[in-house]
Amino acid sequence: MEEHLKLMEESDSDDEKAKKKKKKAKKPVSSDDEEVPVIKRKVKEIPAFKVDVEADAQKIPPTYVLHFCRAVCDCTLPQPKTFGAKEFMGKTKTIHSFFKRKDDEQESKRQKTSTSEPEEHEAPPPPQSNTIPNEAPPPQSNSNEAPQPQSDTNEVDVNLIERDPGKRKPMWEHPVNLREQVRRAYLSFGPYQIELAEYKVNGTKKQARRFRYPWFKLYPNWLEYSPTTHSAYCFLYYLFCDKPNMSHGHDTFTVKGFENWNKVCGKQCAFMKHIKTSNHRDALLFSQNLLNQEAHVDNSISKPNKEIIMKNRLRLKTIVDVVRWLTYQACALRGHDESASSKNRGNFLELLTLLASYNDEVSKVILENAPYNAKYTSGDIQKEILSIIANKIRKHIRSEVGDSAFCVMVDESRDELKKEQMAIVVRFIDEEGMIQERFLDLVHVRDTLSATLKTSLWKQLLHYQFDVSKIRGQGYDGASNMRGKWNGLQALVLEECPYAYYVHCFAHRLQLALVCASREVIPVHQFFTYLVDIVNVVCASSKRHDELQKAKASEVEKLLELGEINSGKGQNQLGTLRRAGDTRWGSHYNSVCSLIKMFDATRVVLAGIIDDVAHTTFAQRGDAEGAWRNMQSFEFVFILHLIEKVMRKTEILSQALQSKSQDILNAMELVSATKITLNNYRNDG
Repeated sequence: MEEHLKLMEESDSDDEKAKKKKKKAKKPVSSDDEEVPVIKRKVKEIPAFKVDVEADAQKIPPTYVLHFCRAVCDCTLPQPKTFGAKEFMGKTKTIHSFFKRKDDEQESKRQKTSTSEPEEHEAPPPPQSNTIPNEAPPPQSNSNEAPQPQSDTNEVDVNLIERDPGKRKPMWEHPVNLREQVRRAYLSFGPYQIELAEYKVNGTKKQARRFRYPWFKLYPNWLEYSPTTHSAYCFLYYLFCDKPNMSHGHDTFTVKGFENWNKVCGKQCAFMKHIKTSNHRDALLFSQNLLNQEAHVDNSISKPNKEIIMKNRLRLKTIVDVVRWLTYQACALRGHDESASSKNRGNFLELLTLLASYNDEVSKVILENAPYNAKYTSGDIQKEILSIIANKIRKHIRSEVGDSAFCVMVDESRDELKKEQMAIVVRFIDEEGMIQERFLDLVHVRDTLSATLKTSLWKQLLHYQFDVSKIRGQGYDGASNMRGKWNGLQALVLEECPYAYYVHCFAHRLQLALVCASREVIPVHQFFTYLVDIVNVVCASSKRHDELQKAKASEVEKLLELGEINSGKGQNQLGTLRRAGDTRWGSHYNSVCSLIKMFDATRVVLAGIIDDVAHTTFAQRGDAEGAWRNMQSFEFVFILHLIEKVMRKTEILSQALQSKSQDILNAMELVSATKITLNNYRNDG
């Protein structure tokens, strides 16, 4: 160890001699002209050594060990104060300095002198680290890059809160989004009430006054003292002073501080005057509201009572179930008089009352026991619930269709309010391979022009996210605005969907054919006119209807006695005459069948009207006699039975064509078979 230290001292003495020779030289020697001798050291000649900590700890001074470690690790730590660098080594040396060329040192000096600038413009030296020389230094950040924020700008570091009132910045200098957090942090600490051994004296010698610590007990919530400015401050007024006030005296307890201790005692106490000011009272109220977390709006909104939630859910669930049940049963919801004094408040309210009578929990949350603003029984609420149910059904229909192709069927009609309504039905094949028809929507249209209908149809299909390019069929009635070859609805749809083939409704075409045929044959046309008159006369009043039922019952009893008919469950039911509809041809068949079944009973009722002179008028007796004569004629009876047999065959075809699972190939076969049957019946009888 001693030999190594001597070797290091000899190297330092050689460096000092070289420096002295350079000082004696008058001319500077350039690094380019003179060859700089290379200092050669034989590292191998340094003897190996071992340090015995227990034996040599007291022999080696700590300062020598420190310099040795610095020479080995190339560490430029601050020099120890006990020994100067010139006295011990003359200059801090490292192992790399022994092998460093002097020309490198001179060139580095030349670069420093050429690039030297004033100190205020020089960049600070990089921090020195205790790393081994062979390791790469840590990457240095570019001085041009903006410093990265170390913390979130929306959070306040409690450790950086300045407690001293004389040093902290005013509240209006804090960011607006952080002021509430700053206030909460200060309120968690409380006012800065420091206790000093002796407070600074203020005033003249005769009237010397100073702050007194017992004042904190008198004003514990707001009084503060700053040992920096030796002044008193208002803690609450500082927290809630969001903007500077240039009025005289308003910044005394916030920015400048109060230090006139002569005005503290007595009737004109400055502290008491400050408490009575509006600024202090407002600040006190603001602090109480800020600390009262239970009264905050967010708590009342985000943490409602669980019991109220359960009651609201039960009330809404009951109302939704009632609306859904009445809708499913096709019952009206509203009543003519829904007041509390009404005996019949409508199906909706009456069903709610019935459910409440069987369930105490439901009765506590609906109708009169519900909150005034949350009864959920108005017509608007019912319409909204129905709209939600309808949208859910439409979404289910859309999911059933999926990405498969589909057909559309459209028909328009006028409702009781004389508004044109267009019904849209989609026809598709479900996942199980079954044909399904789903009613999609009922849309009000301004007129029945084909362009208007097409626009409304496209709007609804796109609204419910149907792919119109996958329409493979369209079915309408035979009106010109629907089936028009050039400007009809089917032509407009074909322009955008070339595979959407138009099919006129077969059942509607059959009805048109029968109506046309009945009008072309005069006896058949007269027969249906007589049929309508007979039904109107017999069913004109309830009294005549009762007489018809009584006459039919007598006829059944007589036939049973004669053994012409059999008795059994569901047989020999008493019926009535049925009216023929204007739009459905199938109703004509039902009317004909009912007259055949009630033929004898109808004649009895008509004869009774003719003979009842006391209770009938001449017009009534005249209509009854005309109807009775028509029924007695052979032509009427013959056409009655003929039409029944013909329409029986067409009714089977009509019902088959209206089937949901019917396809066009089977429909064509049924039409052909019916035509052959009617032709054979005409030829063979």
